[in-house]
Amino acid sequence: MRYEVTEDLITGNALIDSEHRQLFDAINNLLDACAQGKGRDKIHETVTFLNSYVIKHFGDEERLQVSAKYPAYESHHTFHEGYKRNLAQVTATLEKDGPSIQALGALNQAAGVLVSHIRTEDKKLARFLKEGK
Repeated sequence: MRYEVTEDLITGNALIDSEHRQLFDAINNLLDACAQGKGRDKIHETVTFLNSYVIKHFGDEERLQVSAKYPAYESHHTFHEGYKRNLAQVTATLEKDGPSIQALGALNQAAGVLVSHIRTEDKKLARFLKEGK
């Protein structure tokens, strides 16, 4: 299943939406590689990207939240920290056990969690940034 930026995932914030597109491109590139039988070669690159991505993207979101005095900052930050820990566990398992169907499944599940977060929490954040409520 490819990840697409659909209307329900567009926040309306140019920075956030641009970074979400980068996320979807990375996951889709991995899925394309898997479809071509080259997933094992691409999974490490994708996990490395995701670890860098969440640090930058979550930091960008949190800076926006702090500067706008976003009332849900603490819960959003808590999610971000938990997500980074989960991704670190997925990464550690991948490094220990090597590329596998299980590693790909864990990575895909982690991507799904982010998509759900985008659909709900990031849209709330973008609405607040735009409307101040």
